[in-house]
Amino acid sequence: QNNSVDDENAAAPVGGMELTTNGAEEGATASGVMSIDSLQSFGVSATDLKKAKEAGFNTVRSLVMHSKSNLLDVRGFSDAKVDKLLEACKKALSNPSELGGFVTAATFREMRKDVVRITTGSKAVDEVLAGGIQTRSITEIHGEWRCGKTQLCHTLAVSTQLPFQMGGGYAKVAYIDTEGTFRSERVLEIAERYGMDGEAVLENIMIARTFTHEQMEDALLAIAGKMAEEPFKLLIVDSVMAHYRVDFTGRGELSGRQQRLGQFMSKLSKLADEFNLAIVCTNQVQSDPGAMAFAGVEPKKPIGGHVLAHASTIRLCVRKGRAEARVLKVMQGPDLKEQDAEFMISNGGVVDIE
Repeated sequence: QNNSVDDENAAAPVGGMELTTNGAEEGATASGVMSIDSLQSFGVSATDLKKAKEAGFNTVRSLVMHSKSNLLDVRGFSDAKVDKLLEACKKALSNPSELGGFVTAATFREMRKDVVRITTGSKAVDEVLAGGIQTRSITEIHGEWRCGKTQLCHTLAVSTQLPFQMGGGYAKVAYIDTEGTFRSERVLEIAERYGMDGEAVLENIMIARTFTHEQMEDALLAIAGKMAEEPFKLLIVDSVMAHYRVDFTGRGELSGRQQRLGQFMSKLSKLADEFNLAIVCTNQVQSDPGAMAFAGVEPKKPIGGHVLAHASTIRLCVRKGRAEARVLKVMQGPDLKEQDAEFMISNGGVVDIE
């Protein structure tokens, strides 16, 4: 079974179904994004485009989303070459919003109509999230161990492959596993719940097991190239702070850690907007001695500081409830109320409380 999307007429099997891509304009990739190769018709040499691709720039929008100094870091790029490249991008992109220009709020609303909301598997949780996990956003989920963060990620990795009418994104999933907790067996169990072909579901999840923050950043670069060729709707990083917490130790390295984290989160934000992706990052917590204990429960706060807090569009807190219940609380979201919902974890992933 062929799982690659090589051109605009190809198809990728998603959840045992055929995902077709049609109506793509010339120069657009399978995921409907304008490929960097289309800049050849605007006078940019194939050699320069190859260098840009090797540096991780795969689409026209990826070029305009980065500063001139970032582009100058590409080996062999001079000021003149970068100026020519950006000029070609301006000609290729007709929508002023893609170049950081102004559009009316009415136009912006129309542009955001392609936002997909992916079901979490629980109707109660979907309700407080206004339909599910949103694309074009970074959703951070923090909580203690055994609260269900990774189980929620496994459920989303399957539900993203469902058709749109079933609350899915009808696309592939990328999963960066920093803690060694991804299990294919769980994916098969959740796929069975939805009546999907388990093997096809596994084929449509790209998994990277990383051990350092450099490996995690390289994995992001590699998957961005895949996203320019094939339809993806979800990128999971489980968990985002694990490597930074170990690779940078002590107060002396805190500033360097936060700068690297800020750059990583910026790349995630650009990917979310460029490919209409839902980004889900799980996060660890630490004790908060400055906060007041409530009902004998030791107060906790997410790690990552202000950098992670400001970079996340939506912040969710997961905690253990009574018996088998878990509680998900909305902490932050531009269009969400601060409210909570209960769910539980079954063999088929995240479900409503029975």
